[in-house]
Amino acid sequence: MQPRRIFSCAIAGWLLSMSVGQAAEWGLKEGDPAIKSATALAFGPDGIVFVGDAKGAAIFAIDTGDTKGDAAKAEQNVANLNGEVAKTLGTSADKITINDLAVNPLTGNVFVAVTKGQGADAAAALVKVDASGKLSEISLKKVAFQKAELADAPEDKEVNRNGRTSNPRNDAITDLAYAEGKVYVSGLAAGQSPSSVHQIPFPFSDGVNGTSVEIYHAAHGRSEDTSAIRTFVPLNINGEASLLAGFICTPLVKFPIDTLKPGTKTKGTTVAELGNRNKPLDMITYQKDGKTFLLMSNSARGVMKISTENIAKNEGLTTPVTGGGTAGQSFETIKELDGVVQLDRLNDTHAVILVQSGTASQDLRTVRLP
Repeated sequence: MQPRRIFSCAIAGWLLSMSVGQAAEWGLKEGDPAIKSATALAFGPDGIVFVGDAKGAAIFAIDTGDTKGDAAKAEQNVANLNGEVAKTLGTSADKITINDLAVNPLTGNVFVAVTKGQGADAAAALVKVDASGKLSEISLKKVAFQKAELADAPEDKEVNRNGRTSNPRNDAITDLAYAEGKVYVSGLAAGQSPSSVHQIPFPFSDGVNGTSVEIYHAAHGRSEDTSAIRTFVPLNINGEASLLAGFICTPLVKFPIDTLKPGTKTKGTTVAELGNRNKPLDMITYQKDGKTFLLMSNSARGVMKISTENIAKNEGLTTPVTGGGTAGQSFETIKELDGVVQLDRLNDTHAVILVQSGTASQDLRTVRLP
């Protein structure tokens, strides 16, 4: 037995050194990132996860070491995930909030961004759910990481805008995505036109400023630049790299990447109005039967399967859509996915969803893409 144990230790050491080597190649160095909040997640190369820290106005690249697995064969189903996350973190379900989830495309393992505690005692946490349903906490204290600060983030204080009091720092980072060597970040920035998008090359560079974005909000019948993108996806549209972004109340807007120049302002094309009194929560893109679709979860309007057919020719909405109506790109509501608050694509045929089951329980499920 002794030779086998020595061999096992040697293998473990080799895997660790390999992970450290990959992290170094991306400019990650071991240390304590001092993450203040974990509000958004997205995966990059080699098992690196990007963590959006709205409170700290920064993006962290963290080496998870999670590189072994097969997303094509993965299936994730955990009842009462929020309760299981709380147990893993040594607390109760009422003391944690699941802010986001992301699937590692290399392994199919699910990573969950969590706020543990409340108020002044709140802390960031990251939990992994593996293919067997086992949960484990990912240390945020001694890890290989890199940090990019948002140079134009709003101050961390309460302000009054349009008769409403809020802290815009809480929305400094609302969503993340990684594509073609860049991390895209939506949220609010300082200034009179706070709705913004940052594009940050990875490995990171410092002092990145965002692009102010303006939209025509058909449900309101006016142009706006103060409301943050809530969720978005990168998408190639007829050879043009673009972002498709969902805003509150619920315009879907296209932004060509080449118009997102740091320190400037651009106006997107509103390709759909999906209904008022609603907040988009999460969105993915996928292909089925040779066509590309968006799948968007919402606070009040269920999960929408949105067509991208002829979206390149969509010149955009320019007149009001009243009475809670819809216009632009067609969609259908997937009734079987009622209650979904978070989702991510697991593989080419399936997605993982976080479903609000009753008032307290949130279940993690694997479902076939509709």
